[in-house]
Amino acid sequence: MNFLLLLAMFLRAGVVRGKGRQEGCKKPTPPVMGGLRFPSMKKSVVLNISVLPVDYELEVVCRPGWAVVGAHVLKCLPDGNWSHSVSRCVRSCFHTPLANGNVELNHPTAGRRKVLRVHSESRLGASWPAPIGSQASFSCKVGFKLRGPRILGCSRTGLWNDTWPVCQPLEEKIRGSHQPTSRTSLPGVDGERTKLYIGGLFPMSGGWPGGQVCLPAVEMALEDVNKRPDILQGYKLVLENNDSKLSYGSSSPALSNRGRFPTFFRTHPSATLHNPTRVRLFRKWGWTRIATIQQTAEVFTSTLDDLEQQVRAAGIEISVRQSFLSNPAIAVKNLKRQDARIIVGLFYETEARKVFCEVYNEHLYGKKYVWFIIGWYADNWFLKPDASINCTAEQMAEAVDRQITTEILMKDLSNTRGVSNYTSQEFMDRLVAKLDEQRQEETGGFQEAPLAYDAIWALALALNQTVSRLAKHNLRLEAFNYSSKIITDEIYRALNSSHFDGVSGHVVFDASGARMAWTLIEQLQNRKYVKIGYFDSTHNNLSWLGTDLWDGDSPPPDRTKVLPQFRYLSQSLFVSISILAALGVTFASACLAFNTLNRHVRYIEHSQPLLNSLTAFGCILSLISIVPLGLDGLHVPVAAFPAICQLRVWLLGLGFSLGYGSMFTKVWWVHTLCGKKDDKKEGKQQILEPWKLKATVGGLLAIDFLLLLLWQILDPLKRTVEAFTQEKPDRDEDILIIPQLEHCSSRKHITWLGILFAYKGLLLLLGIFLAYETKGVASDKINDHRAVGMAIYNVAVLCMITAPVTLILSKQHDASFAFAALAIVCSSYITLVVLFVPKMRRLIMRGEWQAEGDVGGQSGPPLAVSRDDESCRQLERENQQLERLVADKEERVRELRKQLADRQEVRARRVVGASAPTGSGSRGESGGKEGSGDMGTEGRRSAGYYDALSTKRVQLIYN
Repeated sequence: MNFLLLLAMFLRAGVVRGKGRQEGCKKPTPPVMGGLRFPSMKKSVVLNISVLPVDYELEVVCRPGWAVVGAHVLKCLPDGNWSHSVSRCVRSCFHTPLANGNVELNHPTAGRRKVLRVHSESRLGASWPAPIGSQASFSCKVGFKLRGPRILGCSRTGLWNDTWPVCQPLEEKIRGSHQPTSRTSLPGVDGERTKLYIGGLFPMSGGWPGGQVCLPAVEMALEDVNKRPDILQGYKLVLENNDSKLSYGSSSPALSNRGRFPTFFRTHPSATLHNPTRVRLFRKWGWTRIATIQQTAEVFTSTLDDLEQQVRAAGIEISVRQSFLSNPAIAVKNLKRQDARIIVGLFYETEARKVFCEVYNEHLYGKKYVWFIIGWYADNWFLKPDASINCTAEQMAEAVDRQITTEILMKDLSNTRGVSNYTSQEFMDRLVAKLDEQRQEETGGFQEAPLAYDAIWALALALNQTVSRLAKHNLRLEAFNYSSKIITDEIYRALNSSHFDGVSGHVVFDASGARMAWTLIEQLQNRKYVKIGYFDSTHNNLSWLGTDLWDGDSPPPDRTKVLPQFRYLSQSLFVSISILAALGVTFASACLAFNTLNRHVRYIEHSQPLLNSLTAFGCILSLISIVPLGLDGLHVPVAAFPAICQLRVWLLGLGFSLGYGSMFTKVWWVHTLCGKKDDKKEGKQQILEPWKLKATVGGLLAIDFLLLLLWQILDPLKRTVEAFTQEKPDRDEDILIIPQLEHCSSRKHITWLGILFAYKGLLLLLGIFLAYETKGVASDKINDHRAVGMAIYNVAVLCMITAPVTLILSKQHDASFAFAALAIVCSSYITLVVLFVPKMRRLIMRGEWQAEGDVGGQSGPPLAVSRDDESCRQLERENQQLERLVADKEERVRELRKQLADRQEVRARRVVGASAPTGSGSRGESGGKEGSGDMGTEGRRSAGYYDALSTKRVQLIYN
């Protein structure tokens, strides 16, 4: 009797569902040293849910080195109970029955042996845990001989202390192969066996001809299974296969939908098993932004939908999602346009060549890019000739270099002997011997061959268990049809609980029927795939080998790095101006000391030494303010920056109030006391009381203090950061710099500056006006007001220029600081030089401090001394006027003498050339004499006036 069992989906009939479902089952508590896996549920849902729906299946898992004791899969029944109680996790060694023999498991307890269980070959393919310290004893049936140790011990590491033995027939040479003998040589097996037909679909051509290797692997598995007398006795598995574009075990996530495919199992894991590995790598390398490109196919669309959910849960963004049907050119250009860096590509091998040819053309590769592609392509897939692309093999190799592949681990890493009595390496050696030597390089199915081999074993072991179970119902496998619920349920239960060690590793299915396995991570380095790590999604364990290779020192960033970079003040500029300020402070201190020591000298006393001292001290404060003005984040922590901002304002504000305010006070009171024109001419002056000077300076200082205090209380200065346009540095093309500049500002910063600038500006203009008005006034109370006026001119001009320019240059840190600091330095230097250097020069040149020292002990009214000085100065001015008058008269005398000489010469020429009578001559002569007498008289008068002026000049000079 023939019947069809599909390899990939051999039972299409769904399990009949009962009616009258209850609400569901209460979420069970996970076992100690283990957990529960909830398929198709997010972690957030699992944490919040308390009742699971009917028919929902969850899986019991344990930590490495621990085994599940009990059911691996729990199903919620309609009555609200789970199909099994929650299993336990115990530290143990896994063991399986011995083919053609028995296993006796015992554990020493209190000095005696306690037999735990005895296994026969009837449960071949099953696996049980053995507690730590257990011993396994082995024996073979009649006609077989044990090859290997008779007793094995379970160590504390959860491993047996030696290799699991096998039972070999007596007629087979012990030194021969480990393969079991053929079924025809076994005793008790005679006659024709019932054939069970398995349907297989193997892609022998097309984009992925994996069937060229997977079909021989399946044939090997059928041969090995059919040789085993302990598996499906009386039955023979026969393969019916056809060429197809479908794989032998499709990886489409849609096949995990139990609603659509209720009885589907596959040894090939779902394509979504790659996604946890990808997400883990994204997080390892710090990527939070990726892009995807996929071929329009259901398997890739479903995989990408699952990836989108997982990356969203991990806080990762898919910035670009592109798809194509046959031509990827537009999709690749869009990736380039959107500045995609980390790209996940999902497409078949033939389309992969098209994609990476476009990648080469768009230069979407190199040290700035990382590609994640599928790992089941052939090793030399990018070097195969392809008429559909216009790229050479060298160009393709350049475009795909450094790409990352994730591939389901299809080989047992521990290389232990499995249920088939073959290790993974022994199986691969047999497969290579059966295939052509070039087959491995020409097709990608070579890597999937272990899965195809284990698929036959999974089906055979499940059917083997079903045979004994069907016997209880007086049924046989050949009675199967698609409406047979009993047989369907029994085969489903057998596969659902199946777990064994195969050549591809430990085979176990999750609740959706998909294989659970590790993921292999490889990187293409110089045309060769290099293993760089493994990932166990069951325990979220990443085993990293550290063999990854990058063009730079580390993996590239997921986008162009935008780095904030503060613009700090040039240190050479800061040091240079600070040195000038320090010299200015020294000079101002010397001036202050000079003024203090000589404050009783008459000349210094008449210049108001108190105001002079305030001016020098104001210059010192202004010069000191340059230091905090140049401090920024390079020297000051963020927390201390507001204090520096306040220090700048207070030092500069008070320094200006003292320095300029004291000079303004001088010209103000000079203008007040000598403001009238008549007073200027007559020298009338009022008495100036010292308290008025102090009150004026104090009033200006109080106004500034009040304004600054209100500003600090109501709207204190804080640190703000201004960002500028992004800049690209020369050293790295994948980094953009955002220049940032620190400022001192407040919420109403412009308003406060406007108030201060308006007040100071009016004060400067008024100072200029008063200095101009008093430039010709002589005052015995403030004898240096002309020098003060000159200093006011310089300070006012510098301030009026500096204030707006620094606001304009506020974004140019160095220029703004240099302009403001140099203005402070220049105004301070000019003020000190103009006010104090002439006083120093006079006292040094004339020695006036000595004269004052001689008369310092005499008593007398200061006012009388002051009047004497004023009289002396008045006489000096009159003497200068008389000197100018004498010079004018002397010039007049010279002119008159010249005229006289000219007239005499003319008269002499007339006398010599005259021929007139004597009378006429007498008259002429007498006339000449008369004229000569007139000129002589005028000359004598001029000479007398000249002598008088000279005499008076001499007298004045003498006086």
